[in-house]
Amino acid sequence: MTLLLFALLVIGVGSWQTTRRIAAWDVPLHAVVHPIAGDDHAATARYLATLTSATFAPIERFVGEEAGRYDVRPPFGQPLRIRLGARVDERPPAPPIGGSVAEIMWWSLPLRWWAWRVAGGDEPTPDVTIFVVYHDPAGADALEHSLGLEKGRIGVVNAFASEAMVGSNNVVVAHELLHTVGASDKYDPETRLPRFPDGYADPDASPRHPQRFAEIMAGGIPLSDGEARVPPSLNATLIGTATAREIGWGG
Repeated sequence: MTLLLFALLVIGVGSWQTTRRIAAWDVPLHAVVHPIAGDDHAATARYLATLTSATFAPIERFVGEEAGRYDVRPPFGQPLRIRLGARVDERPPAPPIGGSVAEIMWWSLPLRWWAWRVAGGDEPTPDVTIFVVYHDPAGADALEHSLGLEKGRIGVVNAFASEAMVGSNNVVVAHELLHTVGASDKYDPETRLPRFPDGYADPDASPRHPQRFAEIMAGGIPLSDGEARVPPSLNATLIGTATAREIGWGG
């Protein structure tokens, strides 16, 4: 317990320093993605062997292009640098199913300890660490909810081990990454539908539906008041003004 508290103190101090730096967006945000096999299927292992940093390059481009739309033009160029880290052979502690805010906060403590233990030696030290747990689509029709924590700047993403799903996987990775820098969800937790107006990429559109893009933190392209479509890639998403304000872009 003493070692756990010490490690969390060290992580907390580093996170506070990173928060101050990110708020200004005057240096690049460095993120690393660690892949994890979510099952023992051969197809999953084969897919993990194909991953490179280029797999996640669309996330870099997306954040850079959206920053430009908000006139955030850092002197160093791209505001985000993302790279592939080493494969992790241990799965993260499972979050509480349907847990309350308090339960999720309590779960975050062993998660942060686990992340420090399996990836604390990353060099250079990243600002954000995302663990992507890949599952063979032949054995999983639906995936558990992904999570991104601002405290500790850790994301746990459940994704499909399929080349055909790279685009939608990257949408989820980008969504959880933005959680780690202060963005909040923009969908109704009961219906999972985008919440108007903050969950709409173009809330002033007339007619309102169908929307052309998804707001990245809303998770879907609104087609009507009761229907939304999952964006196939980041090309179908935007960062809305509310999310931009949350991450320090004004908006």
